[in-house]
Amino acid sequence: MTNFSYEAINESGMSVNGTIEADSVEMAENLLLAKGYIPTRVSAAAASRTGGVSVFSRIQERLSTVKIGDLILFTKQFRSMMKAGVPIIRLLQVLENQTGNKILKGVIAQMSQDIKAGLTLYESMKRHPAIFSPLYLSMVNAGEISGVVPDILARLIDIIEHEAKIKSDIKSALQYPFIVVIALGIAFFVLLTFVIPKFAIIFTKAGLTLPLPTKIAMLMYQLLANYWYLLIGGAVVLIIALRLYLKTPPGRYAKDLFILKLPLFGPLFQKAAMSRFASIFAILQASGVPVMQAMEVLSGTIGNAAISGEFDKVRERIREGQGIAGPLGAAKFFTPMVVDMVAIGEESGNIEDMLHQVALHYDDEVNYAVKSLSDMIGPILIVGLAAVVGFFAMAIFLPMWDLTKMTK
Repeated sequence: MTNFSYEAINESGMSVNGTIEADSVEMAENLLLAKGYIPTRVSAAAASRTGGVSVFSRIQERLSTVKIGDLILFTKQFRSMMKAGVPIIRLLQVLENQTGNKILKGVIAQMSQDIKAGLTLYESMKRHPAIFSPLYLSMVNAGEISGVVPDILARLIDIIEHEAKIKSDIKSALQYPFIVVIALGIAFFVLLTFVIPKFAIIFTKAGLTLPLPTKIAMLMYQLLANYWYLLIGGAVVLIIALRLYLKTPPGRYAKDLFILKLPLFGPLFQKAAMSRFASIFAILQASGVPVMQAMEVLSGTIGNAAISGEFDKVRERIREGQGIAGPLGAAKFFTPMVVDMVAIGEESGNIEDMLHQVALHYDDEVNYAVKSLSDMIGPILIVGLAAVVGFFAMAIFLPMWDLTKMTK
C-alpha cells in the first residue's frame, strides 16, 4: 500500500489533515468517506516504506529504552483521560506535552499522526514494538474489540506493575550472588595466572613431583598463556552464534524449554507463567473476548515459547468442542491446580473468578519462590567458594608439604 496525504472536513465541519494507507487515490477517498470525512485533497505522500515511521526512528527506539515507570505513568494518564471522555487526539497531545522521555514523546507524536490518518490505537502502537510489548499490544487490541479500553488499561496497569515488582525482586535476589561470582572469577584468574606459576617454578627446581591439582592448574595456565586469542575468539564466535540462534523460533523454544527444566529457576518461571496466564485470561473473559481469540492473545503474551507452543494444540481441541479444562490438562506445563480451577469455573459458569483466584495463588507462590531462591543461593555459593579455595589450597600446599618434608 501507498501513503496518501489528505485534507478533509470531518462531521463537525472542522478541517482535518493527515495520511492514510491505500492502494489508490480512489480507495483513499472511499476510506475517508467511510470514516465520515469529506475529502478535499488527496495526493501521494512522500512517506517512508515503514508505514510513516522512519528507519532512523525505529533504530533510535531499539537503541534507547523507555523505563517501565515511564510506561506505567503513560498508561495511567492515558486511561484516566480516556475514562473522562477526552478525545483521543487531544489526549495524545496532552501526553506528548507532559512526558519527559524524549523517545516516548516522539512515539506519542507519531501515534497521533497515525490515528489522524485513520489507524486504530492498536495499529498505531503496533508500529513501535520496541516500546509496547506483545502483552501490551494484545491487551489494547482486546480492549478495542470489546469496547472497554479504559477497563483493559486499568487491568494492564496491574499486570505491568506486578511483573515489574517480580522482576525487581528476582534482580535483588540475584544481585549479591552475581557480585560474589564475579569476585570469585577474578580471584580464580589472578591465582591461576600470577600465583600458581611462581610456586610451580619453585617446586620444579626442587625436583618435586607435582601433585594432580597443581598439574591441572599449570595446564589451565598454559592454555590461557599460549592460546588466549583462540579462547577469546572461540568465545566471541560462540556468543554471536548463540545469540543469532536464540532469535529464531526453534532457538527461543529451546531456550525457554531449558529454563523450565532448570532445578531452581524452572518452577519459578512456570509459576510466573501460570500467574500471567490466569490473570490475562480472566481479563479477556470479563471483557467478553471469545475463547478462541483469547487463546491467540495468550499465545503471544505468555512470555515463554515452550508454553505458547501448547496453545496451538489447545485451540485445536477447543475448536473440536472439548471445552477448556480438558485441552489444558492434555497440554504440557499447565499445573493440576490451573486445570482443576478452570474445570470448576466451567461447571459453575464462573470461570473469571476461578482464574482470578488462580492468579492470586500463583502470585503468592512466585513471591515465596523468590524468597526461597534467595535463601538457597547462599549455601550454593558457599559450596562453590569452598571448592575453588580447596582446589588452589591443594595445588599450592600439597607440594609445599612435600618440600617441607624434603627440607627436614
